Amino acid sequence: ADEALRRGSVHTARAILGRARTAFPGKKSIWRREAQLEKAHGTPESLDAVLQEAVKYCPRAQVLWLMAAKEKWVGGDVPAARHILKLAFDANPESEDIWLAAFKLEFENQEPQRARIILSKARGEGDARTPASSTQRVWMKSAMVERELGDAVEERRLLVEAIKRFPYFDKLYLMLGQLEERQGNMVGAQAAYQMGLGRCSSSVALWKSIAHTFESSGAVAKARAKLEQGRQKNPRSQQLWLAAVRMELRAGMPKAADALLAKALQECPTSGVLNAEAIALAPRPQRKSKSTEALKRCNDDPHIIAAVAQLFWNDRKVDKARSWFSRAVLLDPDNGDFWALYYKFEAEQVQQVPPRSTPEAVAAVVAKCVAAEPRHGERWQAVSKALQNSHKTTEQVLMLVVDGLSGDGT
Repeated sequence: ADEALRRGSVHTARAILGRARTAFPGKKSIWRREAQLEKAHGTPESLDAVLQEAVKYCPRAQVLWLMAAKEKWVGGDVPAARHILKLAFDANPESEDIWLAAFKLEFENQEPQRARIILSKARGEGDARTPASSTQRVWMKSAMVERELGDAVEERRLLVEAIKRFPYFDKLYLMLGQLEERQGNMVGAQAAYQMGLGRCSSSVALWKSIAHTFESSGAVAKARAKLEQGRQKNPRSQQLWLAAVRMELRAGMPKAADALLAKALQECPTSGVLNAEAIALAPRPQRKSKSTEALKRCNDDPHIIAAVAQLFWNDRKVDKARSWFSRAVLLDPDNGDFWALYYKFEAEQVQQVPPRSTPEAVAAVVAKCVAAEPRHGERWQAVSKALQNSHKTTEQVLMLVVDGLSGDGT
């Protein structure tokens, strides 16, 4: 079937998969492949028909139920998605993935009370037997719902109880610390992060968070010490090195930042993010040589590719910049920062006289970004995880990230 698709013979591929699932109706991989074919080359109706048959023959295949529910949701039929998930519950009563899919459906459709009820059932608090669905992710999402509803007391209760049950899940300590920060209790936030580090010393996010609380309180020396301690525990963590470099820059210590970056590159010579930072911080005449060095060290790292694209952009080498931005999002479509840079670049070219891009090209970048559904990227996560942006679409998050970029994409 794959070979037929490579030749462009969709009908042949469809026939082959049809024969295969007739011969092996209980094999979920065949149903999944057929669903993917219909999604790419068929109609919503043909995809729906395949998925309905799939869950009939493979009722324990959670991925097929989730695909069916998502297609209904994306198509705007929320009641149908709910019905499919109800049937999925009947077939897989303690599945974490199905509970969380039901939660997400309600949460994203701004039904927090429904989401709260679903997660309460999944946790099974007070039940004689703790259900298999009472997982660390379910407890974490439960606290997220209370954050959305503005109930800090219940959010704290859930997080404290979750930490008792799952003491080695670093995200719980992060959420507790963030709750304390929102309440203006920096000492409490530091205590939450420190408690987490006692059990999750490899969590880079916890080290960065506790350092941030000290820095924002004016205790730069303590923040510096925490980041150093974190690097001792995690000696090759490129993110901790990067955090230390940027903290020195914010503190007005560029020489200290340069010295740290040099040490970081000795420790992590093939780190894309650190080499990209070295390019960005270098004096303009040295950036080309820095980018050449970086490409030799880590040629296919998307951070380096994006950094080089920005250099071409700054030098008004539009075709080369476009090619390198395209390569960056192809290498790492999950990084929203690259999509934001690519969009801003194309949008700027439309405004040139004469124009060096088109509105259609800009729209194509947006469409590809939406299809990729990026979840990572330093700027992207800062925007997408902000409380006020919890229900923003991918396109809306993209525009917010773009708004935060300067003229040259930095």
